[in-house]
Order: sequence, then structure tokens, then C-alpha cells
Amino acid sequence: MTGDQPRRQSVTQTEDRFLASDVFEADSRALPPPNGSGTIREDARNIDIYHRSDVVVIGGGPAGCAAAWAAAQAGADVTLIERYNCLGGLSTGGLVMWIDRMTDWDGNHVIQGFARHFIDRMPKEAVAGPPPKDWGSRDPDKALYWGQRTTAFHGIVTWAPTLDPERMKLNAQEMLLEAGVRLVFHAWAARPVVENGRATGAVFESKAGRQAIMAKVVIDTTGDGDMFARAGAEFDSDVEDGDVHHSMNTGWIFGGVNMDRFIDWRVSNRSEYEAFLARGREEIGFFQAPYVSWRPDIALFLGPRQSGLSALDVDDMTEVEIRSHRFMERHCRFFRDHAPGFEHAFSLQSASQLGVRHTRRLAGVGRIERGDWGRGTPLVDEVGISPSVSPKFPTVSVPYGALVPRALNGMLAAGRHISCDANSHGFMREIPQCWMTGHAAGVGAALAADQGIEPRDVTPEAIRAVLRKQGAHLSEEEKITAPPRHQAAEKV
Repeated sequence: MTGDQPRRQSVTQTEDRFLASDVFEADSRALPPPNGSGTIREDARNIDIYHRSDVVVIGGGPAGCAAAWAAAQAGADVTLIERYNCLGGLSTGGLVMWIDRMTDWDGNHVIQGFARHFIDRMPKEAVAGPPPKDWGSRDPDKALYWGQRTTAFHGIVTWAPTLDPERMKLNAQEMLLEAGVRLVFHAWAARPVVENGRATGAVFESKAGRQAIMAKVVIDTTGDGDMFARAGAEFDSDVEDGDVHHSMNTGWIFGGVNMDRFIDWRVSNRSEYEAFLARGREEIGFFQAPYVSWRPDIALFLGPRQSGLSALDVDDMTEVEIRSHRFMERHCRFFRDHAPGFEHAFSLQSASQLGVRHTRRLAGVGRIERGDWGRGTPLVDEVGISPSVSPKFPTVSVPYGALVPRALNGMLAAGRHISCDANSHGFMREIPQCWMTGHAAGVGAALAADQGIEPRDVTPEAIRAVLRKQGAHLSEEEKITAPPRHQAAEKV
């Protein structure tokens, strides 16, 4: 191959990691380093206030959509700032249409609320996944079938559907507009407005120039913690070396395929398939196998997964995009020539958003940690329940404290940058968990704005009461008696 010469490492499936993948680091780079040095001075200026709201949500990905919808449903006046032209974040613009598990290992639907409202509104033809009667099934034939379609793990069928990204964009947009959310597209939030240790709004850039939006509560759902980091809140950035969950990629989709035929060949001719993978790696360097999409004539590729690059470095992000588009074309040619079901494949679309898995994680008053996976008891400040990574673990109680900065007031954080350790981040960054934590943050923000108090002072009981009214699944209130793990959680 020409250009990249990748060093590849394989991430295997374990009980802590259910996603097996190649992750690579390339020696060569497409662009030389920048030659800038020194500084320039930016003149001070007054900034026009664009709007005032009870709650402003920064970022319209899964967490941001859930937060804005929940806050508006709870009676708050809400504005959402989004840098792209649509809602959904990586689930739409990133083509991460494979929605991860929302059921526990017995088939119980534990992530509901906004997530369930959202999927229930989707057209039937835009949703692919097992029927509810099969959730939790350990039938080998069903597990084999759905395992090839990204919704069975460890021999158990789960609810992990694949959704049409274009219909998701429209669905999220209409849900928020119906709830009364003010949407602002094509606007990049540049920095938070902080007064006396309290976030009071955000400055954003658009074609109209630099403007400010003011709010009683700011919710950071940027995915990278841009707002809380620039406001001076503490955060963590450690990663699990070589873990697929801490790599970057640009996804793409091919049209004109027959995924059912490809899957049948892959299952029935394992030795041929292994030879196919080996040849792909030899000819292309990095090789990505396809996933199913919401329809059998479209194939999804979530690669190449590239490590050793930072989503906070503009040159690194550019590098990922350049490599990914080159790999997309090489894959299309290779699959047309060698893969049954791909004889008429064509490049249909590459993702408009870079697939970022990890940058910063909030240092909150509470934290989700690997050592707590086996606890199995609800936390006193529980605001959600997450499926665990394998059947040997019970469900994970998600604390409100994981959304609350230790010192910064006026702000909550939801989505992939919540407070957790590097290992727990591997599943708490997934789309359903982002919906769940966004939902909780939206309710917490609305109650804080309504009561004129800090988000940290809203009681978890009050948040849970509203979450239940909005359809969230939580532990029974009388069972939420476990003492908080962290002394700081008593303040929440």
C-alpha cells in the first residue's frame, strides 16, 4: 500500500470489552507540522447578547438532545446550540447508527425515558433489531443470527437496534421543536461565560459573528467537555492504552450491497473469511469488516480506528480525516473485487463528523468506577441505570454526582465526558448512556432554574420524580437507601 504504513494491534473481546477491533497507529503523516510561532493580541470588545434562557444546552448530540427535551418538558425555557446543521451528533453526523444495548442480560429494558420516546417515534422501516419477545434470549440460533447483526453479545440477544441516520435527524429535530426548544444551528460555542465561579452563559461564533447567550444553567454536552474545561473545572484525560474506546475514526457507508448474502458467506465459510481478512490487511494495511445498517442493501464501516492521535489537536483530527477517506476508497475497491454481496458496492457517504470516543472526563462530585461494577445496589443519588459490560456484572447505578462539577456552579455535564474512570468510560460513552445522562441533566437543570438554586443543590429525589414522569427506568424509591460511595455525594 502507499501512504500510511500502520502499526496494527488487535483488541480482543473480553468480559470487560465486548467490541473486538483492529486499532492502528501510522508512522507517516499526510501534512507537515505548522510553522507558526509567537502570538497576536485580540482586541477587547463588547459582545451582543443573542438570547436569554432558563437553560442553554451546548451540543446537539444524543446527550444534548435528551437534555434539551427533558428540560423543556419540565417547564424550562431552553436553547440548544449546535455547530452542525442537524441534531444527533455521532449517531447521525458520525454515522454511528448502531445504537448500543439498552437491555440488561435478562432482557429488561433499563434505558428508557428519552431513549424510548425517541425510538418509538421512528418509522418502523427506519429501525432494525430483534423483537421484544427475543430480548434476553439465550437460544443459540437466535444469538447467532442477531450476533451477526450487532445486537447479541455473550450468546444473549439484546435490544441494540440500528437506526436510519437521516430519520434520526428529523425525529430529534421535531421532538425538540414540539417541546418548545429554541434551536441554533451552525453556531460554534467558543467559551463559557463565568462570573464569580458560576457559569452564566456561553459565547458562540456564527456567520453573524461573535454573540453570547445567557442562561440560569448551562449544560455541557459537547462530548469533549469544552465548556467545563474552559470554565476551569477539573477533569481527567487518562486512557486505557490500545483500547478501541479511546481511538478515533471517520465512518462511512456503502450502497448497492447484499449484507444478508455477505453474512451467510462469513458464517458458512469461516476459513475463506479469515483468508479474506488476512488479504485485506496485507493489501490495505488496516482492514475494517462491515456492520449491518437499518437496511440490507447498505453496509456500515466504523473505521479505521486510529490511536495515538488527539481529538483536541486540529492537526491530528485533520490527519484522521485524510487517512479515513483514503481507506474508504481502498475498501470499496477491495470489497467489490473479493467480497460476496459487494459486487456492485459503491461509496455512498462518509461521515460529516469525526468519530471521537474520548478526550476529557469531568471530575465530578461523584464517579462511576470499575470497582463498583459488581455492587448491584442503587446509589442514593441514582438518576439512571446502565446495562453492564458482561453477564457476570449486574446493572450499574448512575449517580447524579457524575454530572456535577466539584467546584464550578451553574453547570452540569452529560454525555461521554461524565465523571467516571477510563474503563467505565468504555460503556458510559455509548449513545443510550448519553441519552440517559442527558435526560437526567436536563431535569436537574430545569429544577435548578425553576427553584433559583445551584444544580448541585437539587435533590436526587426531586430529579427522580420528574424522570419517572418522563418515562425513565429507575430503581424503586424504597430500595434507594445505599449510602453514597463518596462523601461529596452527600452534598448533591
